[in-house]
Amino acid sequence: MASGFFALLDDIGALMDDVALATKVASQKTAGILGDDLAVNAEKSTGFVSSRELPVLWAISKGSFINKLIIIPIVFLLNVYLPIAITITLMVGGAYLAYEGAEKIIEYFFHRHHHKEKKEVEVAITHSERKKINDAIRTDFILSLEIVIIALSTVLEQPLWLRIATVSAVAIIATVGVYGIVALIVRMDDAGYKLMKRNGGKGFWGALGQLLVNALPVIIKLLSVVGTIALLMVAGGLFLHNVEYLHHIFENIPEFIASLIIGLGVGIIVFGIVSMVQRILTLLKKKTKKVA
Repeated sequence: MASGFFALLDDIGALMDDVALATKVASQKTAGILGDDLAVNAEKSTGFVSSRELPVLWAISKGSFINKLIIIPIVFLLNVYLPIAITITLMVGGAYLAYEGAEKIIEYFFHRHHHKEKKEVEVAITHSERKKINDAIRTDFILSLEIVIIALSTVLEQPLWLRIATVSAVAIIATVGVYGIVALIVRMDDAGYKLMKRNGGKGFWGALGQLLVNALPVIIKLLSVVGTIALLMVAGGLFLHNVEYLHHIFENIPEFIASLIIGLGVGIIVFGIVSMVQRILTLLKKKTKKVA
């Protein structure tokens, strides 16, 4: 009886070793996209009043978990019954990410002052907060989809139970790790103020606290730039790896540069289409009101 129990423990230990090894390989493959995920989500989780930062981040984190609960079973089913749908979904998601990145650049260069004034007025409004949370969750959905697909691609030859365990483990690590680091970033200033209160703001702790407080605005601005670049690179990478024609055109260019160029190009095209459709709808609404 005892020997059977210990044999069972050995089997469980062996299974856990298999999961750990597969998860390690999958995590290494998804490291790049996880870095982009961190930059994008850190940028999207900032810009709120201090008292709302953690509640907003928690709302986005819950949305991220729900995204992965939806994505994992769908990706497994599509991988078996309709593999082409995964590629199509990635392309549509890439177009959306490219649009977001291009929109940020266009807003910065052409609507910068208007955007700042609008942000200052709306930052504490619940509707605006909800919109930013929904935008962040939608972006997370695309990034999570790519993470899950890349993780699955590393264990396609493994048994079904190991594929499910590995992809699930990577998904959990991605969400907890990314949003845990984001939480630390957005609360840097609070930690800094607490350190500054020690010994009356003097000595090492006071200097460290002041450094954290001063560094936060710089980090947020940096994350905004890095997040936008990450959006374009992820989007461009999706097109680069799934469109053979683009792959041949840019085969002699470093991948990160090619991805950035493609992402920006796709983003500008999609932005132009969306803007044109919005203008047409606005004109139709005006005509409808005049007729009425």
